[in-house]
Amino acid sequence: MTVTGADREAAGPTTRGYWWWGRRRSVALDVGLALVSALECALEGVSFAGDTGLPVPFGVLFGLLAGSVLVLRRRWPIAVVLVSIATTPAEMGFLMAIVGLYTLAASEVPRRITVVLTGMTLVGTFIVSYVRLRQTVDADADFGPGVWYVPVVSLFMSLGLTAPSVLFGLYVGARRRLMESLRERADSLERELSLLADRAEERAEWARTEERTRIAREMHDVVAHRVSLMVVHAAALQAVAPKDPAKAVRNAALVGDMGRQALTELREMLGVLRSGDALAAPPAGSVPLASVGRAAAAAAAVVVDEGPRLCEVEALVAQSREAGMTVELSVEGELRAYAPEVEQTAYRVVQEALTNVHKHAAGARTWVRLAHRGAEVAMQVENGPSDGAADAGLPSGGNGLVGMRERVLGLGGVFVSGPTDAGGFRVSAVLPDAGAV
Repeated sequence: MTVTGADREAAGPTTRGYWWWGRRRSVALDVGLALVSALECALEGVSFAGDTGLPVPFGVLFGLLAGSVLVLRRRWPIAVVLVSIATTPAEMGFLMAIVGLYTLAASEVPRRITVVLTGMTLVGTFIVSYVRLRQTVDADADFGPGVWYVPVVSLFMSLGLTAPSVLFGLYVGARRRLMESLRERADSLERELSLLADRAEERAEWARTEERTRIAREMHDVVAHRVSLMVVHAAALQAVAPKDPAKAVRNAALVGDMGRQALTELREMLGVLRSGDALAAPPAGSVPLASVGRAAAAAAAVVVDEGPRLCEVEALVAQSREAGMTVELSVEGELRAYAPEVEQTAYRVVQEALTNVHKHAAGARTWVRLAHRGAEVAMQVENGPSDGAADAGLPSGGNGLVGMRERVLGLGGVFVSGPTDAGGFRVSAVLPDAGAV
């Protein structure tokens, strides 16, 4: 887990609030270096006062003021380096020069300024080293080095005082910028992972909602039609039992067959749900999106594979006829196999439309039309006005037309429903053939 900028700002005075310092140890380090630098410059100020003929207290005070500038190295590194260059002829401020160049190279100061100030420091150190070394060589008559000795040694001395601190500062600055970049990237990745987790949870919730809706629609289609026919037959059985016992027996047998069919389909649906739950059993407290998707896919696949087909529409119409409905079936075109989901949806549309006729237009004449076209299949269920027969008292949840529309539109089809001019009702749907090339 990384620490974001907001977390660092909320950390309080232990990490910020000390002028330009970010941490307490930075304050202690800079103050300590400034004290050491001031002491060094004060001691070197004694020699400077003696060489220039100035009073010793003046040289000491000058050294203290010049050396204490090092405390500003983080805030104004350029000023610290300029002061060190200015004090180079007085041969003081070596610690200030080394630390100042390091801070300058490690800071965000433009590189051209760093190069210029480093060059000025190198030249100043070289000149002072050259002059002092020449005076020493000339004063020692017994020591007679070659002409190359003084400039070469002066160059190495100036490089030794400037190059290491600058190179180390460049390395530390590059490493610091790299760490900041990595920290920002880690914060960005953490935010992206949080967003992805939120989106995954939203998608999981959407998948759960879609699966619940699909299961509810399937249960409605499976149960409503069978139960509606059972209620119609039970009402007819009640009416004819005293007059025609033989017909009452036949109606009772039909009610039993339809009840067994409804129970069989319910068992199949519950079996699908149990298998889906087994596939998608998540750990406690979590709902992985992949598990939800696998369960939904498995349940949908089983339902589609084991669902009804268009070839069973004729038996469906026959069941309505047995329940007393006057219904005609007409088929245009040659019957052929479609994708399982297309055949199941077409069957469910006809089934739900016939169920609605039983519920809302008892005794109405009904027409069921199927048309097999080039790359689509069309179906239409239309009923005339009710003939005034007694209503069977079937309840209505108001979800039949909604479920049919969702099924058809989910396959890219067209669904239209509404009353007719003759006082009846019409349901029409066109489904594209998913397997057509």
